[in-house]
Amino acid sequence: MKTVALTITPLVVPGSLDDADAAEFLAYGELNKRICAEEVGLPDLAPDARQMLPAWQDGTDTLQTGFVARTDDGIVGMVTISFAQEAEAHAAEIDMLVPAEHWGMGVEEALLSRAEDEARAHGRSVLQLWTLHRPEQADRMLVPRTGWGRVPATPLAELVAADGFTLEQVERNSEFDLRRDAEPLRAALADAEAAAGPDYRIVDWLMPTPPELRDGFAAVLARLSTDAPSGDMDFVAEEWDADRVVRREARLLGAGQEISVVAVQHVPTGDLVAYNELVIGADRAGVTHQFGTLVAREHRGHRLGTIVKCANLLRWRERMPDSPVVSTFNAEENRPMLNINEAIGFVPVSYAGAWQKKI
Repeated sequence: MKTVALTITPLVVPGSLDDADAAEFLAYGELNKRICAEEVGLPDLAPDARQMLPAWQDGTDTLQTGFVARTDDGIVGMVTISFAQEAEAHAAEIDMLVPAEHWGMGVEEALLSRAEDEARAHGRSVLQLWTLHRPEQADRMLVPRTGWGRVPATPLAELVAADGFTLEQVERNSEFDLRRDAEPLRAALADAEAAAGPDYRIVDWLMPTPPELRDGFAAVLARLSTDAPSGDMDFVAEEWDADRVVRREARLLGAGQEISVVAVQHVPTGDLVAYNELVIGADRAGVTHQFGTLVAREHRGHRLGTIVKCANLLRWRERMPDSPVVSTFNAEENRPMLNINEAIGFVPVSYAGAWQKKI
């Protein structure tokens, strides 16, 4: 293996992308998209620098750090590390960004080592990392510990496996064509609402969340970290309240994004028990991303997942007529949600591997 002389320095986080010191962060946004393009042909899986900057500037709920690797010729890679700020959090989430032309020269090993050092410095005992994979067969296929799904080996997957990471889970990335006939969505929504019955009703809004809904929305957002299938990944139970909802939405809206939320309210209790979020960046003709989707455990079996997905897709088609597709990720073992996706027209376009290492 040919190695190169590297300089690794902390990623500079500017006050604004117009500031004189914004070049590194802008390069980070471009590199993020380049990696997604190289690995799975989907550059729009990655947010751009404008979308990411607010989260880096506010570390109240999640602290973000990063490092930039350079040679004399310029930037050859980056690594970022995220730290959930709950007192019980053990994990550091790593994102490795080394383009193909710089792979195999020691850049990726140096950045992975630096990320582990950073995790230790923050008192973390678990490293987590996600790899992207094309939907294809290869000579070497990797199966997660859940037993659900399989992905082709990639250089990054081989690197982290050799470093002691274990493939815990596979997630499916699916897309929905927003230009397709809407009638099947309407029919599926009507059937699901009839099955759910009068104890459940739809509540929808565009962020920011109305003040009277913040506490209820915080409660159902908190359930995503505990109720969604995650294999043996060490995820802390997130702590949510109305103030955290406000902070999150300030970060999202500050980046010029628009977010539609469709929730289901349990009429007898008034609780929000299911929700779906659709998000688009400042370019309203770009790809839409589905963020959270959840049905609280005790309310499953009433077709609430179909209700929130279909209602939000129908609403979104009218609000964002120029967005071509919705992209979403679901655990391969989450058959109830995948069944909904497949029934309404989502198709697989890539996969992600969830890796974990205890240090």
